[in-house]
Amino acid sequence: MPKDASIRKVMVIGSGPIVIGQAAEFDYAGTQACRALKEEGVQVVLINSNPATIMTDTEIADRVYIEPLTVEFAERVIARERPDGLLPTLGGQTGLNLAAQLAYMGILEKYDVRLLGTPLSAIQKAEDREMFRETMREIGEPVPESWIVESVEQLEEVAQICPYPAIVRPAYTLGGTGGGIAYTHEELMHIGQLGLNLSMRHQVLVERCLLGWKEIEYEVMRDSANTCITVCNMENLDPMGVHTGDSIVVAPSQTLTDKEYHMLRTASLNIIRALGIEGGCNVQLALDPNSFQYYVIEVNPRVSRSSALASKATGYPIARVSAKIAIGLHLDEIENAVTKKTKACFEPALDYVVVKFPRWPFDKFVTADRRIGTQMKATGEVMSIDRTFEGALMKALRSLEIGVIGLTRRGTTALSDMQIEEGLATATDERIFIIAEAFRRGMMVEEVAQLSNIAPWFLEKIRQLVEMETRLRLHARDLRDFALNPSEVHPMAELVRAAKGKGFPDAMLADIAGVDELVIRRARKVIGIEPVYKMVDTCAAEFEAETPYYYSSYERGESG
Repeated sequence: MPKDASIRKVMVIGSGPIVIGQAAEFDYAGTQACRALKEEGVQVVLINSNPATIMTDTEIADRVYIEPLTVEFAERVIARERPDGLLPTLGGQTGLNLAAQLAYMGILEKYDVRLLGTPLSAIQKAEDREMFRETMREIGEPVPESWIVESVEQLEEVAQICPYPAIVRPAYTLGGTGGGIAYTHEELMHIGQLGLNLSMRHQVLVERCLLGWKEIEYEVMRDSANTCITVCNMENLDPMGVHTGDSIVVAPSQTLTDKEYHMLRTASLNIIRALGIEGGCNVQLALDPNSFQYYVIEVNPRVSRSSALASKATGYPIARVSAKIAIGLHLDEIENAVTKKTKACFEPALDYVVVKFPRWPFDKFVTADRRIGTQMKATGEVMSIDRTFEGALMKALRSLEIGVIGLTRRGTTALSDMQIEEGLATATDERIFIIAEAFRRGMMVEEVAQLSNIAPWFLEKIRQLVEMETRLRLHARDLRDFALNPSEVHPMAELVRAAKGKGFPDAMLADIAGVDELVIRRARKVIGIEPVYKMVDTCAAEFEAETPYYYSSYERGESG
């Protein structure tokens, strides 16, 4: 089906000011979408209150309005520009909420503006907690035991009967704003009232807390012909109880069996079809690590923070494709921008591992509570790609710019054994370093898994990194000799090769050997240890790619 010829001018809503939980991810999506619309000959009108974004550059949109994202100002822009359609799913929760308000107040109908992409009914079904719960039950998808609360009186009633711990999820908020985990009646009343005040609909969901379960996300795409694909599936290293924006996220999932993967994939595709979403959609699920029991936690009927991650991780431009679907195109008509040969209906394939690591501002707010939970505290994130989880994790740690080059952070070595155990049980920005320290002190994977609820597969990989570090330190003198007298037959050559394969940087090897970083670099080059470069091409080299991008790896083999 060709582009809808009646759509000549589209208004795009941005995400507003940069706040914790909503920032550059949505600028990335909005910029992509504006360019995609212009490619199709559509005039683009952009409204955003934040001038410090790429999307507000005058070259990105035909008309740019830097105005407050309120109903009053949005109506003024609509009255002046008279767009044919409104695209609200690219500006995070701010854009979605503003579009919903414009629809509820009859402003879109008044000016004959169509809501493009995801219809209002889908937004309501996904964002309104009661409607979402009922929709899931209608299609047979399990949701946790829960209660809808719209007043303090109802909250008091629920507090008397719900099991603890309980989780509070406000409707129409982003980044877990106003939510949290309540362990007591008093905590539930406090968090619940805050959530009611911050929710646009004055509505919260109180539900059974699935602490310790695996948290899995699927990024899915659907067009108006009901064609659906899975763009990417992601696994949170941290278990349920930590907001996905504060979790270390790995793509593709590493610990799911084939049965679990396809079970959750099928559920995600059923959900996007039932909601009637057109474009990108993020589905969050909880999986019991000891059975095949799962629950649907939440759906974002818009381009989300995870969409930006999935786009960069796979090379599949979710926001670009979503924008083209919004103006009537189908997935089999949209060209894959990377291969230039396949269409957007072709599911991406990953032959590498991606790690997203959050960046918290605790170095600036030193007295802040470092515990992380259901309300997001990260102000940014890094993404790394390698052939292995270990390599990607080590790259991510170095990219954080917090003064670390590996799994050691100043302060963790001084912790007592009891503090280590407490640090494993409590999610903080430093837990990954505490896990490494626990292994240095001889703790077993099973012990760490029991305290942290992190899947043993991830913990074993971290233990192997610590083991490699320990071996290097035990042979520090030999490593120094190798650095000064490199040779293929040197006893340390294979250990250095193995360390580079696991992502150990030259700076760390140099620190252990007590030499300059350049000395290590020259030494490894003498014996042929150099990075090779692999492609991110959306199709795992099944088709030739026109515009791929690359990542480095110390895997043996030719560059390609």
